[in-house]
Amino acid sequence: MLHCILSAASAGDVLPLTPDTLRKVGMPHHRMAAGPLPALPVGAGLFTDDGKEWLRVTGRVWLSGDPHAVPCPMLTALADIPVGEARLHVRKEGRSLAWITLSDKGSQGLRADGSGPAIAAAVGEALPLCHAQGFLLPDDAPALRALLTELALGQGYDVICTSGGTGVGPRDITPQTVAPLLDLELPGFAAAMMVESLKKTPHAAISRAVCGVLGPSIVITLPGSRKAVLENLAAVLPALPHALDKLHGDPADCGG
Repeated sequence: MLHCILSAASAGDVLPLTPDTLRKVGMPHHRMAAGPLPALPVGAGLFTDDGKEWLRVTGRVWLSGDPHAVPCPMLTALADIPVGEARLHVRKEGRSLAWITLSDKGSQGLRADGSGPAIAAAVGEALPLCHAQGFLLPDDAPALRALLTELALGQGYDVICTSGGTGVGPRDITPQTVAPLLDLELPGFAAAMMVESLKKTPHAAISRAVCGVLGPSIVITLPGSRKAVLENLAAVLPALPHALDKLHGDPADCGG
């Protein structure tokens, strides 16, 4: 349970939750009444005693402290929040999904992102999602490396999908950027996607897609086209819920 001092907020407002020691941050914020900030993964909800979800963790921000900056969860209000003290229960109902679309033209506003929304729709049919967020980057290895690390290790997303950059073009940097970050690979996921894709086109053999685990997250690298995204996801989505359960410590037998 969290003992918080809440600022007034309207539904949809996004404010940081700060520790009690960080009272002056130059913006409206909620803060802990006492003690350090707990680890709150993206998608976690803050509920009242009667079961109403007032706030949900939807990101993270670093705020300047004295002398060190502090990582603070960003809370989105799901209802109108009154100012005052509140004791809120924390629980996560569902899975969190991030997708990263890699596209030089898309990042410049020259091309609409068709693959990202397709990822959200397809994964949402396979998993109950408590939060989904898309990100758009150019084909830039340092930017992808930084964002992927933040989403997995900083914010605790359950599933992170990338779209684009899995081929052999001069700007295709996704597999060689993602692979060194992984704690362990999931070669069966990559193999299943390859088998399914080869049923559609021999060009699938060019793909260098990698899949694996980074912290609490399952990372899946996908092609750039909407059609190929859906074909590849169809191959691994049936195994994804069980894979997440096992990754997060489910002790049940796998063969049941």
